[in-house]
Amino acid sequence: MVQKAKILLVDDRPENLLALEAILSALDQTLVRASSGEEALKALLTDDFAVILLDVQMPGMDGFETAAHIKRRERTRDIPIIFLTAINHGPHHTFRGYAAGAVDYISKPFDPWVLRAKVSVFVELYMKNCKLREQAALLRLQLEGDGTTGGRHEKEPAGLLAELSARLAAVEEQAEALSKQLDDESADAAAVATAAHLERKLTGLRRALDALEPGTGGGASVLPAPN
Repeated sequence: MVQKAKILLVDDRPENLLALEAILSALDQTLVRASSGEEALKALLTDDFAVILLDVQMPGMDGFETAAHIKRRERTRDIPIIFLTAINHGPHHTFRGYAAGAVDYISKPFDPWVLRAKVSVFVELYMKNCKLREQAALLRLQLEGDGTTGGRHEKEPAGLLAELSARLAAVEEQAEALSKQLDDESADAAAVATAAHLERKLTGLRRALDALEPGTGGGASVLPAPN
């Protein structure tokens, strides 16, 4: 069973949240509502999210202040934030959004197809990054287990590494296809940069696996810890 990604929707107006849910329901992911910046920060304490859609104009803690809190937390600083605003105050206002850590800044009313496409890119990148982390964790656990199982240690590592290498190859192929898709569609620079970051992580894991091959003198200590 494939784990669904969570998308955080932050807006003080219920009708806006309902509209966002209608637009993004086709992605078949888990949509989480927050009606204020404070409520959004509480949700981020316990759950991991693929992307945050954050309204700028909210009473109390507005979108800029909420984003600043998100970026200060180590747990949440790398979550992509898409700002949504009904007011366009010109380039300075837009620059403030990017300075607060947003990967995109969209004015209402927005094209539902465009918003859904942007969100889907970050969901796909999140899912691939989760898969990469799972493969790295599996490798660590199995290598540690092999080190304490006596006779099995001499027989299983080669087959284990071959299996993990094959799994990693499948993720690498998907990441490469995603990067080509982003290039073809002239995607946002932020999405392209995120895809490049994922590819660098995959490259690091591939090098680690290569170093663990028999005869290379590598060991479990060379395995990187994906962010």
